[in-house]
Amino acid sequence: MRLTVTRAAAAAVRRGHPWIFRDAIPRPPRGLPSGTVVEVADDRGEVLGVGLWDAASPIACRLYGIPAGETLDTRNLLELVARAAARRAPWFPDGATTAYRLCNGEGDRVPGLVLDRYEHVAVLRIDGEALFAWVPRLAAGLFDRLRGLGIRTLVRRLRREEGGSDRTELLAGEPMPPRLVVREHGMAMMVDLAEGQKTGAFLDQRENRLRIRALSRGRGRVLNLFSYAGGFSVAAALGGATHVTSVDLAAAAHRAAQESFTHNGLEPRAHAWVTADAFVFLESEAKRGSQYDLIVSDPPSFAPNERAKERAIAAYKKLHRAAARLLSPGGLLAAASCSSHMTAEDFVDTLDDGALGRSDLRLLDLFGPPPDHPSLAAFPEGRYLKMALLG
Repeated sequence: MRLTVTRAAAAAVRRGHPWIFRDAIPRPPRGLPSGTVVEVADDRGEVLGVGLWDAASPIACRLYGIPAGETLDTRNLLELVARAAARRAPWFPDGATTAYRLCNGEGDRVPGLVLDRYEHVAVLRIDGEALFAWVPRLAAGLFDRLRGLGIRTLVRRLRREEGGSDRTELLAGEPMPPRLVVREHGMAMMVDLAEGQKTGAFLDQRENRLRIRALSRGRGRVLNLFSYAGGFSVAAALGGATHVTSVDLAAAAHRAAQESFTHNGLEPRAHAWVTADAFVFLESEAKRGSQYDLIVSDPPSFAPNERAKERAIAAYKKLHRAAARLLSPGGLLAAASCSSHMTAEDFVDTLDDGALGRSDLRLLDLFGPPPDHPSLAAFPEGRYLKMALLG
């Protein structure tokens, strides 16, 4: 099957963008099942790449990194994933880090397929319908390739739209432990594989957690907003912060964080665990005159789509201004955004003097995803994560 795309879409593909949107196909096929292999060509008939059709998504086709002249089949798809996983092996040789991304979808030219490692467990997550029918064909071959890396369990994380509710199914190997302890640069973290966010944890913040660990040395009071499973809280306490306050709406998340504290030889009762809305907490602390030497703000995405961007910018400004009110002189503010609809400049604009209501802070650095979460130069959507450090 061949898809002819507009000149603008063809130009984007030539630059390396892996998505074909539905409105870029003048004559879209009717009744074509999701997962069908298609060729993508320009209006002169030149073949630009090969991909999979998605009958439901606005992204009608995703293009894969298949060599010119070859088709997309199980063997080639497995080779792409195996190659991505093999690239990571030299990066984590000493066992100090046992949780990282093996394949980052579009960033590894395997769009729609994310594969994360947690100790001996590999968790597969599929985005869109296109790869749905391919999973049974891929499972056995993928597990064979992963066993050489020490993987003994391969599971798939199903989202609500794929199975009625978030759940995990075994694809190959040993039964999955619902929870297990992994390590990041030697720091222990309890991960809920059965019910945790994403594939179990936010692995893209690993290097930022290490940065917070280093920056917490000599800090008295640290505040972690939207603390979830407490990764930044553990890092701050392990780095030497005297007292860490973790704020999240979910009490269950605090329990997981406290377990991580214990696994690192830290006493969770020496720190504060607040179940509250972050905005309400910040207002209350401001009235009390509280101050913190390091504040970490890592909220869920305020901009799930382009239409929500303006509201998201207003929400980030409100959050950052409220946090800045509590930052002590000489303190550090680490503010994050996980929305691909917010560019780095958009996000930095929510941290300027006018937004924060103070003029004594400088932008010290701006961090993106770690190397195991690569993106393509022509795919800005892949550069979703931003962590700004001000002080």
